[in-house]
Amino acid sequence: MVDQGRNNHTEVIDFILIGFEVSPELHLLLFLIFLLVYVMILLGNIGMMTIIITDPRLNTPMYFFLGNLSFVDLFYSSVIAPKAMTNFWSESKSISFAGCVAQLFLFSLFIVTEGFLLAAMAYDRFIAICNPLLYSVQMSARLCTQLVAGSYFFGCVSSVLLTSTTFNLSFCASRTIDHFYCDSRPLERLSCSDPFVQKMVTFTLSIIIILPTILVIIVSYMYIVSTVLKIRSAEGRKKAFSTCSSHLGVVSVLYGAVIFMYLTPDRFPELSKVASLCYSLVTPMLNPLIYSLRNKDVKEALKKLLGKKNGIL
Repeated sequence: MVDQGRNNHTEVIDFILIGFEVSPELHLLLFLIFLLVYVMILLGNIGMMTIIITDPRLNTPMYFFLGNLSFVDLFYSSVIAPKAMTNFWSESKSISFAGCVAQLFLFSLFIVTEGFLLAAMAYDRFIAICNPLLYSVQMSARLCTQLVAGSYFFGCVSSVLLTSTTFNLSFCASRTIDHFYCDSRPLERLSCSDPFVQKMVTFTLSIIIILPTILVIIVSYMYIVSTVLKIRSAEGRKKAFSTCSSHLGVVSVLYGAVIFMYLTPDRFPELSKVASLCYSLVTPMLNPLIYSLRNKDVKEALKKLLGKKNGIL
């Protein structure tokens, strides 16, 4: 029986991504929506990185983290969007076994990295508001580099564990994935082997990743709110809160969508797809908009950059 499972596992050379189960007439509309969102992701995140790199005034820890956040958003959406758009016009809707492995690995790497980056950004705001006199000392270039490197490291380790345990399953029941990209939960449903180890790894990683990052964010903002409420002037309180509102908006969208997806029962796959869409494409699109619209420094840097281009033209 084990040998049969192994044989079936080795015979799988590709998978079929069902995507969104809608009528063919809506494929063009969905393709255009995905294309518009992806173009906005490219323009927004590349623009944000360009502004941060070219403007010396943005050479601070907060924008160092924000630049890395834009990089992560750009790449994990690029892992998903092009293939999803291609499948709207493809009859086979297939993805190779190696392509599916790569998609799950890269997406997991970048989405976990983003969670740790958001926690690092919350800590940065905590130091900036609660200990402003020590900010430049505590948030040194070395610490910022270590926090970012640690985010990528934990993202890579968790991705290796999740991907290896997922594709160690035997896929002999079906090769049709009820999703628009290769994710661990729909792949788990295809397995005809015992998914206990894979489920335990997924659950453990969720606990290790989500709980500490959320805890850092919550504790940081508890101290931030406590400190801001002690500021006597309304203008001072408004300025302090404005530096955090963008970050809170990004955190709410990302974690809200992730938690909703994992709490959605397997019998409602379409709801799970909508939640996945929120954090895989909508969040990377909104992040640059949220930070640029509510951030005076970014808006001034953008005006300066556009002014230089107009001068050249």
